Amino acid sequence: MSEQHATGERLYRTVRLIRRFEERCIELVHSGEIAGGIHPYIGQEAIAAGVCAALRPGDYITSTHRGHGHVLAKGADPAAMLAELAGRATGLNKGRGGSMHAADVSLGILGANGIVGAGAPIAAGAAWAAARADDGRIAVSFFGDGAVSQGVVLESFNLAALWKLPVLFVCENNGYASTLTVDDAVAGTIVGRAAAFGIPAVRVDGTDPEAVLAAAGEYADRARSGTGPALLECGAYRFDAHHTWEHKSFVRYRTKEEVDEGRSRDPVLIQGERVAPEVRERVDREVEEVMDSAVRFALGSPKPDPAGALDHLYATGLRPRAGVASHA
Repeated sequence: MSEQHATGERLYRTVRLIRRFEERCIELVHSGEIAGGIHPYIGQEAIAAGVCAALRPGDYITSTHRGHGHVLAKGADPAAMLAELAGRATGLNKGRGGSMHAADVSLGILGANGIVGAGAPIAAGAAWAAARADDGRIAVSFFGDGAVSQGVVLESFNLAALWKLPVLFVCENNGYASTLTVDDAVAGTIVGRAAAFGIPAVRVDGTDPEAVLAAAGEYADRARSGTGPALLECGAYRFDAHHTWEHKSFVRYRTKEEVDEGRSRDPVLIQGERVAPEVRERVDREVEEVMDSAVRFALGSPKPDPAGALDHLYATGLRPRAGVASHA
């Protein structure tokens, strides 16, 4: 198999896995197995797949409240991830992180984050540590268009530019911050934010995995060379709800015509057309087997013991005193 075909299949496998993972998660939300709901990543799969394909195993990422795709694309075990969302003790974080805080430090996944824009300074810190160690690692911060006006993101841009940190800022512009449009929320442009700090930036088609990979690969190489940070704005469209609570609330902020138009650029179909039909059928079958196994594992796993609720509060393993626990 040629390198080009191998890359095409790899990208298709990733976008297909993310799509089916999210669809199965939505089913489990509706059945009550995943409490609290999720923020579906459906429609944005090309961004996670393309960016993470440009990374090395030791590189770092920080994610968002809509982070399942990033975590999976960086190599997390789908079964452990699904168990985490279902609040099981076998989850990535023993059922304590849930949908918005999943992490796997062994894979460089420093965590999803429920606070808008909060991953940017964490990624900048990881990049600073990598630069100090001179170990060739880089960090990636994923965030949405709603985060570009958060002060902590702009502060991260500033320090990254001043210190020439090996960090790639990836803005997933899906057109909405919850229900607020970009046009109503962002003055100027997103790439212009980076330009103000002297950070190279480009907007790419975030529905095309190969276009994202090409741009991310170029900027990742640049970061590794010691030249400093860059920003990648990936334009895409969120096919599903901002959060699954919308499935019951029926809030209306987009027309059917708009959603239909957005769905016309489907990352899974775009990348699927680039692989041979027999390869696509095989990958689809393999992904379905992975997801069937993940669901069985997650739902068959035990829930955390309430007696251990105060475990893992401190990195040192220190446990609160019994008196403090009973008072709480």
